[in-house]
Order: sequence, then C-alpha cells, then structure tokens
Amino acid sequence: MADDLFRALADPTRRTILDELAERSGQTLFEICARLSMRHGLGISRQAVSQHLAVLEAAGLVETRREGRYKFHDLNTDPLRHIAERWLVPDTPEPEDGTP
Repeated sequence: MADDLFRALADPTRRTILDELAERSGQTLFEICARLSMRHGLGISRQAVSQHLAVLEAAGLVETRREGRYKFHDLNTDPLRHIAERWLVPDTPEPEDGTP
C-alpha cells in the first residue's frame, strides 16, 4: 500500500488534484477538470484527469460515491496519517533546568 501511496504522490498533477479536493471535497470529474483549468492553467483532458483519480483512488487517497448519475470524489487523508505515524519519533520529556 505504501508503494501505491508514494507513486500517487510523486506526480505534481495528482498533488494538485489533492490540493483541490482538500479545499473542496465532494467534486465531480467535471468540477475537478474546470478547477484545474481555471485555477492552475492545466489543459489536460477529462480522460487524463480520470486516470489520475484512479491512481489516487487505488492508493486510498480518494474515495468515490455515486448519487444518481453523478460520481463525487472525496479526499481521504487516512493513508497519509498512517505513513506519517510510521516514522514519527515519540516525544521525549525535556530535561529540567537544574539537571547537568
């Protein structure tokens, strides 16, 4: 799972998609494409964005839900939390001022 996560995060377009979902989760493919074009000047096809979303979904960073004919994409930060916790060093108590 960590390999999929790092592969998903390695691409700058996918990180931009995650930034957009972090700002506003629950977007459709159309909304994501429009925001990438207008806010970031990325002129990539809907198919390319869909492929990026598939990689993010396989890594667990994006979850989808269907409502009628619409498919919504939501950010899931749990995989990032697991990776961060993997290498966090536990806090050690600070020595008191009077100790040598």
